[in-house]
Amino acid sequence: MMTGKLKFIIPLIVCNIFCCSCGTVKTTTETAHSESQMNLEYAEQFSVYSLDDGSYEIDIADGQKFLLVPKGVPEPETDGSITVIRQPVENIYVAASSSMDLFDGIGVLDEVKMTSTKLSDWSLPAVRNALESGNMTYVGKYSTPDYETVISENCGLALESTMIYHSPETKEQLESLGIPVMVERSSYEPHPLGRLEWIKLYGLIMGREKEAEDFFNEKMKIFGEVSANTDIPEDERQTVSFFYITANGYANVRKSGDYISKMIELAGGRYVFTADDLNTEENALSTMNMDIESFYQKAKDADFIIYNSTIDGELETIAQLVEKSELLADFKAVKNNNVWCTEKNTFQQTTGVSEMIHDIHMIVTGQADEMEQLEFLHRLK
Repeated sequence: MMTGKLKFIIPLIVCNIFCCSCGTVKTTTETAHSESQMNLEYAEQFSVYSLDDGSYEIDIADGQKFLLVPKGVPEPETDGSITVIRQPVENIYVAASSSMDLFDGIGVLDEVKMTSTKLSDWSLPAVRNALESGNMTYVGKYSTPDYETVISENCGLALESTMIYHSPETKEQLESLGIPVMVERSSYEPHPLGRLEWIKLYGLIMGREKEAEDFFNEKMKIFGEVSANTDIPEDERQTVSFFYITANGYANVRKSGDYISKMIELAGGRYVFTADDLNTEENALSTMNMDIESFYQKAKDADFIIYNSTIDGELETIAQLVEKSELLADFKAVKNNNVWCTEKNTFQQTTGVSEMIHDIHMIVTGQADEMEQLEFLHRLK
């Protein structure tokens, strides 16, 4: 929701430059504003400034700049350093799969017409239904989309993940076709709820600010109920291991600063690995592989195991888990029947971060046994 007075954008320099390659007029402008007007509680990877004419400047943390222009407002002259997005924004191409659920959360999934994720790789029912009904189309891998389909759909916005920076020619091609391209950075948010708060940005773009604000506030209530009951001393917290076994027999674990490990902490638990345990190298990956013996030494005494089933399918029994490595049979959590498994939609359902924190809280505080079922986790038999 926007608060405060609207700020006036002041054109200080205007210089027309004709661009022979595209036949458009470029201009050079400098703008001024003094404060972000969007109320953000956790998100740090974007900011929004309201302008006097009703437009909004959107700044992404990696230097991307956008000017969101409402219907009926004349399009300003720009020097090409800021990308113009015109409302209403329709026929969206979402290559950043983690954003899809946020569009569904504000009730505008029907405006997402294209995806770079195949039907077989989607677990979200609404997205699967859209693809099966033809309301959404798979247009190919993010790095090699079917440009003819994107053009024919009259795409109003392409939303990419940072993977697109590995295929810069694809981004350039989309932009040369007159399609605004936004590279979303929700996965870089330091707080798990920062990822969810990107729904406010999409709500603004889609003209659904109130729906986005209301949705976020409802999720905050769930998180608030948990955070009010997590004042547990560090040395008294139950330890949690979150991992899966790779096809090569390694244990794939989350890094200590990853959002999953942070959710465990926010839920009142303690992630079993520290930064010193993992000796992680500096890269953008949120996970790393450990040989099973090293994993055993660090995680065998964890109070709870959460097995990440996203890669190789959901497990139902502890016997299925132990089949992946016999060493797991000696784990404290396995002996005490404290082994849980993620549901298949855990990572694609971005709007469920509060519920995931709640589920973990129920587990580490011993309340899960009193519940009929959890939202994103189930106990292995």
